[in-house]
Amino acid sequence: MTNQHDLINSIHTITEEEYQLFSKGFKTITYKKGENICSPGQIVNRFYFIKKGVLMYYSDINDKTNILGFAYPPNFCTIPESFYYQKPAKYYLSCLTDCEIDYLTFEGLQNLFVKSQQIETLFRKLAEALVVGLINRQIELRTTSIEERFKIFCRRSPHLLQLIPHKYIASYLAINPTNFSKLFNSVKF
Repeated sequence: MTNQHDLINSIHTITEEEYQLFSKGFKTITYKKGENICSPGQIVNRFYFIKKGVLMYYSDINDKTNILGFAYPPNFCTIPESFYYQKPAKYYLSCLTDCEIDYLTFEGLQNLFVKSQQIETLFRKLAEALVVGLINRQIELRTTSIEERFKIFCRRSPHLLQLIPHKYIASYLAINPTNFSKLFNSVKF
């Protein structure tokens, strides 16, 4: 997949007219490496489509950075519980690289739901995929060895190994950084 339209159609097919209605509300914004798009306590008012760059979801607890996930093109991202419920975020969404992102506001999305049942269905399916993904992630963390988690990550997102610090990937995989380094240097993926 290379663009927003392809990504949407992989989730739920909408007509060209509905896609034009959906896409015309997006605006483009750029962020520099290290910038936070959202911090704890802020209410997320934007739903993003990543065109370029890598983002990271994380929390800082007791002086320890806990990586929750990564987002990269072509994909949508937001802090869902903050965006959908318009409540303060509990964790960060930060740029690991320079990013170019299209966004749609919460109000804009709500207006689209009124205008198009198919766009509303698209977002329901996005939410369903998010829930399934989170459950699968928990199963993966609890039922696989560190080597298996590493291999799964390498199959799913090998390009991230070259783009982001390995300490973040180790945290995401719940692997000690020393063990991650050993895996990185010895496991064939």
